[in-house]
Formats: sequence, C-alpha cells, structure tokens
Amino acid sequence: MVRVPANDGFWIGQALDAGARGVIVPLVNTAEEAAAAVAACRYPPLGVRSYGPMRSGLRVGPAPAESNQRVACIVMIETAQALANTAEICAADGLDGVYIGPSDLTIALGGRTSTDTSVAEKFEAALAKVAQEARTAGIAAGIHCPDGATAARRLAQGFTFATVSSDLVHLEQAAAAHLRDASA
Repeated sequence: MVRVPANDGFWIGQALDAGARGVIVPLVNTAEEAAAAVAACRYPPLGVRSYGPMRSGLRVGPAPAESNQRVACIVMIETAQALANTAEICAADGLDGVYIGPSDLTIALGGRTSTDTSVAEKFEAALAKVAQEARTAGIAAGIHCPDGATAARRLAQGFTFATVSSDLVHLEQAAAAHLRDASA
C-alpha cells in the first residue's frame, strides 16, 4: 500500500505502475472525490487509469481486468467535511475502504494540536461513525495508531485494519535500544 500525495490520477498511476497493490488517497471530502480516486485506480471501462505496464522497469504488468480486481483503493477521512459525508463516501462504487488520519481529524474537530485531548469525546464519536458507516457499506475501515496497544483497542472497536507507528519512529526506538545496550 502506498499513500499517494494527492487525489490525482498521475500520482495514483505512478504508485500502481511501480507495483503497489493499492493506494491510500488523502483529503477526500466528498463521494465525487472518492469516485475520482476509484476511477484513477481502474482501467477502462471501469475507470480512467492509463496503461503504464512496467513494474519498476522489470516486467510487464497484469492484464487490465486482473489489475482492476486486485488493486485496492482506500480514501482518507481526515476533515470535518469528510466526516459529514462519510456515508456517501463509503457508498462510492468500487471503493475498498476508508482510513482515518487521526492527527488531521483531531485538528479538524477543533483540537489545537494533533493530540489535543479536549476534543477526545468528539474524536471517539467520529471514529465510531466512520467504522459504522464503513461496515454498513461493506468496506474496510482503517486507522493509524501510535502503538500496538492503541491498534488492538481500535480493532476491538470495529476497525478492520490498523497501521502502527511509522518507520522513522521504529528506527529511532531500535537505535535508542541499541545505544542503551551498548553503553550498559
């Protein structure tokens, strides 16, 4: 999965042509924007994806019909507008899932920082809404989590997938542990 920089056919196509099995598309606020992301992931007649078959310059990619079935399109719910339109976004034909960007959603709900606990109640209600709307639409619901314990809690709340931390945080933690061990 690749998080593309924007809901743009060029970026989506680049990620898929390089071999990604799916994309996570940021800042999708409406059903129409979700439909555009889906269309960028699918070859005609289901979409508008351009046929760029070279996977990392190594081999020709799969037949368009096979690729249409194997590629996942997931859009991010991270603004107040997206939250208001969650049911319509989740119902977009061909959409495989939604994914919450918790920092942006916290700020969109009135948080002064990405971890502002003063909006925790609104944030939890938003999470429940997104998970339920995705379940109703029969698509996946994901969320980014800072750690494994939070991921387990979100999965228990009805999310179908969670990402945990980031590569930079993991590298920093591993390096710090190695330094502690070396200086002990």
